[in-house]
Amino acid sequence: MNEQIRGRAGGSRRRRPDGCERALSEAYDTALLDLDGVVYAGGHAIEHAVESLTVARDGGMHLAYVTNNASRTPEAVAAQLSGFGLPTGPADVITSAQAVARLIAEQVPSGARVLAIGGEGLRVALRERGLAPVASADDDPAAVVQGYDPTLDWERLAEAAYAVQRGVPWFASNTDLTIPKERGIAPGNGALVEVVRIAAGGTPQVAGKPQPPMHRETVLRTGAERPLVIGDRLDTDIEGAYNGGVDSLLVLTGVTTAAELLAAPPQHRPTYVDADLRGVLEPQPDVVPVDGGFRCGGWRAETAGDVLVLDGDGTPLDGLRALCAAAWTAAGEGRCGADGGKALGRIGM
Repeated sequence: MNEQIRGRAGGSRRRRPDGCERALSEAYDTALLDLDGVVYAGGHAIEHAVESLTVARDGGMHLAYVTNNASRTPEAVAAQLSGFGLPTGPADVITSAQAVARLIAEQVPSGARVLAIGGEGLRVALRERGLAPVASADDDPAAVVQGYDPTLDWERLAEAAYAVQRGVPWFASNTDLTIPKERGIAPGNGALVEVVRIAAGGTPQVAGKPQPPMHRETVLRTGAERPLVIGDRLDTDIEGAYNGGVDSLLVLTGVTTAAELLAAPPQHRPTYVDADLRGVLEPQPDVVPVDGGFRCGGWRAETAGDVLVLDGDGTPLDGLRALCAAAWTAAGEGRCGADGGKALGRIGM
């Protein structure tokens, strides 16, 4: 990866969100976009997503869609995005199914049988790597792999458990415990992996975000030189960017709350924070140390004991950015600074 971008990612040193003088779509050549909770929720595009990404693409930014959801093929995902008004080809979609299929292919013989517990996207990815998906633990599989599938039933989970109990190498596309849907937050693939673990014991090899196999798959398929990871989850999207040494933008349209962001450990702290994908089209404000606290826009945040204090006025997001700096710095200095309930209430979060 580009060394300048790697240095900006900040690693364990990050104690406040970064500023950027240019629009992010101009500062980075490729957006590595999560889908669920960022571009869409279930079958509906998230507000401002299509318009913002269209402007970014027309301005020269390459859009690549990187998803831990292994249930659908890249062709199906591309068709859905195109239906939202975002013309997308299958090559622009990178899935955890592709990442886990490559991981398995590196460890079993070509043509090996793989017990596939998941959707069509998982089976297609396995076939692309020269592997043969099978449906039963009695088919003598060389590996068993789990990927998200909303139609999965007890019998399929039981087959995975039988195979794992017999010592068959176990893989998972990802371990996201939840997934955003139109009606709320639903169980994700990680919840189904836990079902098998409870029955059979053991721990699978995981390919999806935030693990390195997913980052490697993304780099191989996009060729990005100045990538920006954009996601809604701290423990997958943002940690994946941290592990890959690249910058990240957290958007607050999915599962992460402002309180969770304030309490984030170093590997979960994004480079930038914004409300939604309109942030890609805008510069990011500086968060400046001042008088024992931090200022962003019209807001000033500091810690008083184990309480976060916020004063000022202005854009709520600037208040959140200032609070992040105060909370993350306090955590790095061994002070708590985690109780930001009243401070978040001041900015309506």
